[in-house]
This record gives sequence, C-alpha cells and structure tokens, in this order.
Amino acid sequence: MSSTQEFFNRAKRRTADRGLRLLKQGRRGFWGLLFSRTGFLLVLIAVQAAFLFLLAYRLAGYATDYIFVWMAVSVPIVLALINSRMDSSAKITWLFLILVLPVLGVLLLLYTKYDIGHRKLKRSAREIVRTTRHAIRQDPGTWERLRYLHPETAGIARFLARTGCYPVYEASGVKYFPMAEPAFEDMLDRLERAKKFIYLEYFIIEEGIMWGRILEILAKKAAEGLDVRVLYDGTCEFSRLPGDYPEKLRALGIRCRVFSPACPFLTTRFNFRDHRKIMVIDGETAYTGGFNLADEYINLHCPYGVWKDAEVRITGRAVATFTLIFLQMWADEQEIDSLPDARLSSPDDPSGTGFVIPFADNPMDSYKVGESVYLSILNRAHHYVHIMTPYLILDGELETALRLASSLGIDVKIIVPGKNDNPFADALARSHYLGLLEAGVKIYEYTPGFVHSKVCTSDGGRAFVGTINLDYRSLYHHFECGVFLREADCISDIEADFQATLRQCRRITRRSVRREKTGRRLLGAVLKVIAPLM
Repeated sequence: MSSTQEFFNRAKRRTADRGLRLLKQGRRGFWGLLFSRTGFLLVLIAVQAAFLFLLAYRLAGYATDYIFVWMAVSVPIVLALINSRMDSSAKITWLFLILVLPVLGVLLLLYTKYDIGHRKLKRSAREIVRTTRHAIRQDPGTWERLRYLHPETAGIARFLARTGCYPVYEASGVKYFPMAEPAFEDMLDRLERAKKFIYLEYFIIEEGIMWGRILEILAKKAAEGLDVRVLYDGTCEFSRLPGDYPEKLRALGIRCRVFSPACPFLTTRFNFRDHRKIMVIDGETAYTGGFNLADEYINLHCPYGVWKDAEVRITGRAVATFTLIFLQMWADEQEIDSLPDARLSSPDDPSGTGFVIPFADNPMDSYKVGESVYLSILNRAHHYVHIMTPYLILDGELETALRLASSLGIDVKIIVPGKNDNPFADALARSHYLGLLEAGVKIYEYTPGFVHSKVCTSDGGRAFVGTINLDYRSLYHHFECGVFLREADCISDIEADFQATLRQCRRITRRSVRREKTGRRLLGAVLKVIAPLM
C-alpha cells in the first residue's frame, strides 16, 4: 500500500473506541486550558493569591503604603476605562475585577489592552483590507435598485461597504441546507467538478470520514494541476491535527497554511481566531455556514445528540466576495497587490433572485459587523424575528434590542440547544433567560440535541446565515463571515426550517427558569460578571 493511500485511510478512519475519544477530549481540555485566556487568568489568580498572602503575613506593616500606591495606580486606570469606547458590559466586568482583585484586574486589563502577541496581525489585517478595498466594484444599477426597492436595507449595505469590500449583488443564487449532511454531499459533487481552483478556510479540520472524502478529491484535483489551498485555525494543533499536517498536505500537492499557530499562553492571540467556514470552487460556487470539517457535524459521532447545522451554497456573482475574503486571510502579499484578477470575476447566475451581500467580520478594526447585522434586522422588523444560535451570551446592547423588539409587539423567537457542548456557556445563557422572557421574547430548546446553526430570519424578506454566534467571542474576538439576504427565494426555506425545528423544541417559561437548580443559577450569575472574558 502506498504512503498516499495510507494517509487517506488514516484521514478517513473514525475512532470507535469510547475510551480513546474520552482521552482525546481530556487532552483537548488540558491544552485548551493551557493555551487559552482561561490559563492566563488562572495564573494571574495565583499571582493575586500569592501577593495577598505575602501582604497579610509578611508586609502587614506596609499595608497603608500599599493602599496609597495602589490607589494612585488604579484610579487613573479606572477613569480611563470609564471614558473609553469599550462596550458597557465589558466595562462593568473590568471594574468588577479591579475592585475585587486589584492586582489581577489591572494586570489583565493592561495585558489585553496592549494586545501582546497580535499587534503584527492587527497591522497586517488592516493593511490588507485597505489595499483590497476596491478589488470588487459595486454595480451601480444593483445599488440603485436596492436603494429604490428597499431603502432600509441600503443602510446596512452602506455600513458593510464601509467596513470592507462587500458589494450588493443580484444574479446570484442561494440554496439553503437545513442540515450538514445534504450540504456535505452537495460539496463533494461540486468539488468533483472543479476545473480551476479550490479554496478552503475552516475553523476546525479533523481526520475522519468527512475530511477523508474531501481530502481524496483535493489530492486528485491538485494532481490535475488545480490550485488547491487549505487554511485552518491554529487551535486545531492542540489536539485535532498534528503540527506537521501542512507538510503532509503539501506532499499531496495541496498548499496549506495555519492561521495563528498554537503558542504559549502568555499572549492574547487566542482571543483572535479564524472562526470562518468558507469553501470556494472555481469562483463559481461558495459555501458558508455553521459546520466545520469533522465527523460530529454530519452526525457520524454524536456526543450531544443530533447535531443540527445550517449551510448556504452561493452561485453567481456574489461568489467573488468569498474568494476575496479567503485571499485576504491567506495573505499572500504578491497576490494581494495584484488584485483584482480573474478569480474575482464570477459569472452571473440568472436563476438568482433578490439581493445578496456576503461579508466578513474582522476583530482588528473598530466595527462590530456581526452584531450590527443582527441589530439592523431587529431594528427594522415589523412582524417577527426568528433566530437559531448555539450560544446566547449577550452584551447589553443586543439584549436591549431583543427586549425592545419584543416589547414593541414583534414576535421574537430564539432556538438554543437542548444539549450544550459547553456547561459554562449553557449556564451563562440561562442567566439571560428571565430578563428576555419578561420582555416577551420566546425561548425554545432543541430537544434532539445541539443546534449549531447561526441563522436569523425576519418578516419573510430578510435573513442572515453564517458563522456568527450570539456570544462575545463571535461578536468581538473572532474572524467571522456570513451572507445577508433580501427577498431571495431561499428565505422561505430558511423560515420553513425554523418552523420545523420549532416543532422539535420545548418552550422555556419563567416558571421553568425559576425551578432551575440553584447551583446552575449561581454559576450563571457569577459567569455573567466575567462574560466578556470567556
């Protein structure tokens, strides 16, 4: 058997032994802790505890001097924090930490503010966006039709255009997949038909059946001379993939890069991860949505019951934006300087209807793109807003918008997982339930398992599908992407999927929230204080 075939077999092999899977999960938890903000937080807590112990037992006579010095240091920092442009929820978190744990709070604030570990990344990301801002031109006819037919959508379109090169498109088809399995089969079919290039950008890639089937096609297409590239986030190196995996792919003719590779925890690079999921084929077809390239997403491995994920396939002119988003993250300097080129000239899809706006969210700028899209939908709704999200960790602005919309008589429904993959995120989400329910927001838990879809529909004419969760990481700290839709045919399919999913849910009531276990409610209350750091 050839080494290449052995590589494919290993990629497709699915671990059946439960003990080994639990061991892998344990390693993932350990490395995730070691290289995460949580790891750094624990170190600073230890420093705080050691300092207080030293102060109490060794430096009791200097306590007054310590208080004076610390007031001189902390008061200016607190004043600067209050007058900063930081989100109000984050300000409360930092003020609480500085009040309760002064050493920890100030050190951690300075640590995150000065962005140790990703200053170069921030400069590079800003320069790439600036350089490619006009790589794709807005069709003036499309813009005028949008402004005339849907002036309220022209506002969010204008905002997205300011944040990057994200034109509004017509002549672009959008097909919605309510589950990952049919989307995966559709991907395989399109990959087999590729003639020019294949670009993949994913948060998670893991060896197994799903990735193995894709990899076989990628290697075959690379051997045929196609430009095949794979970009995945560095967190995969904690436990999903070995550190030399890019070299293994290059041996198959596949160009591979790792975004922000794993590094020691004394850095804020863990804050800024590439959470996007993008597949672009020949500049004619693009996919984005919630699922990564690992077996649990297509329910071959089911640790949390049925895994429900949504995806969209884009065809036509709008594919050009996804090609550009990938190339921006790939960051080949010569390619960026030479844009635009033929890869950004996507053909029309005459079957497409409505308006399509693909976009990306970049945490290195001052725009909160993902949150702004959600807020725009909520603020423009007249009848309903229906949301599916795996995590519900809201800042003050988004929670206020949800409550206000419901109070104004808009039917606001949110579907969240019945079985969550993160107990802390679950407890924190539940801490928002009572306030939302009292305002009339309806919350439902998906009983078969875990909803990982990031979907929003409103009034039958607006929708969003993408990678953006309703949590602090997605809204503030991650590279994300999605597509905003106006009057596209697939919006009815998205709403039909929401209604079908709703029939598999149990409704959360104020009574059921009050009957929650005291420990979980207490955990949620404590975590809510530090939610922006999670």
